Amino acid sequence: MNEHMIHCELDPLLAALSYAVSVLGSFTALQLAIAIPAAPAGAARTKAVIAAGAAMGGGAIWAMHFIAMLACRMPIPVTYDIGLTVLSAIIGIGACTIGLAIVGNGLFTPLKLTGAGLLMGVGVAGMHYTGMSAMQMPATLSYDMNIVAISVAIAVIASIAALWLAFRMRGTLPMLASALVMGVAVSGMHYTGMEAAKIQHAGGQTAATGIASGDFGIAIFLIVALLLGVVLMITLKRQQQRAQIQI
Repeated sequence: MNEHMIHCELDPLLAALSYAVSVLGSFTALQLAIAIPAAPAGAARTKAVIAAGAAMGGGAIWAMHFIAMLACRMPIPVTYDIGLTVLSAIIGIGACTIGLAIVGNGLFTPLKLTGAGLLMGVGVAGMHYTGMSAMQMPATLSYDMNIVAISVAIAVIASIAALWLAFRMRGTLPMLASALVMGVAVSGMHYTGMEAAKIQHAGGQTAATGIASGDFGIAIFLIVALLLGVVLMITLKRQQQRAQIQI
């Protein structure tokens, strides 16, 4: 059977939603990250780092990636391998958690900010390409490695810039600007990475063992709602603690 290239048709509404989710998740995560140095050393600080990393890696990066995947409509059935999908989330959350932990001690040196941004950018790329490999479809997937390199560079440079804005320039506007830049890091990396992907129809049927696209939409909603709920509880608890200290 002759193979032919497959191109996705982008849903502009879902694409815009994916960017909005990335910015919202980044803003929430960076707000949590800024407060890490003020948290008591030990278990409290560890929880703060994990919450920020989960909000960034799960709410901002992983959720954006799969909403953007849903925005890419292809003329073939696609499901997703459960194991690789979970692994992609772990990579994103893990990289962001470690990156924010690096700068979470209050010493925002250029070396630490750059190192943390590098780690987060590579984590974004690792999450994306692992998520892409989770696709189960009657097609073969290959990449233009030059464009792949560009996508990784976009993620790294924008992640470093976002951390510099968030941790070196305090205030609501720099934080918002940082979230917007982090959204560019995730979205720019994703769509450049999709441009690097070469999908060729190979005939046959999609494996029936994966998660369907519709189920993904529900899963993403539940994950983002859970993350926002956790963030809200942590924020309220901190406000109560600060109010008790002031009294």
